[in-house]
Amino acid sequence: MKKILILTVMLFGWVTFSSAQKIAIVDMSYLLKNIPMYESANEQLKQISQKWQKEVDALNEEAELLYKNYQTESVFLSDEMKRKKENEIVAKEKQASDLKRTYFGPDGEYYKKRESLMKPIQDEVYVAVKDIADTKGYQVVLDKSSSQNLIYFSVKVDISDEVLEKLGYSK
Repeated sequence: MKKILILTVMLFGWVTFSSAQKIAIVDMSYLLKNIPMYESANEQLKQISQKWQKEVDALNEEAELLYKNYQTESVFLSDEMKRKKENEIVAKEKQASDLKRTYFGPDGEYYKKRESLMKPIQDEVYVAVKDIADTKGYQVVLDKSSSQNLIYFSVKVDISDEVLEKLGYSK
């Protein structure tokens, strides 16, 4: 009985040891920071975002100016003219809000532009990581920049520089 128990424990230990997964770590923020195309895409997004924000701000300023004019003129306006001016102000505020949603909403132009600029870069990085993982036999590759649960890892398993080399960039 004792021999069977020892043999079972040894067999279980051997199976567990032999099926241990090889794990690697990458730092996506480090990788992307070292890819010039990514920095260029970020700069394009920043410029587009600023341009669109100026358009939204201009509409908001127009609405604010209409409101200030309304406040100064309201004592001289009839009820009908007051309603007309109020509707004009509300319409301008709605126009600004709609434009902001069009540009920066969940399905807005900014999201679409970001997707079109970043997806090819991210796909290229993914393919490089997958190739290295397949070549070296890694079953799991974790991103240390997005994992808050990663407490410790050995630099020996960090393949970030290998990925950069595979993509043709130096560190």
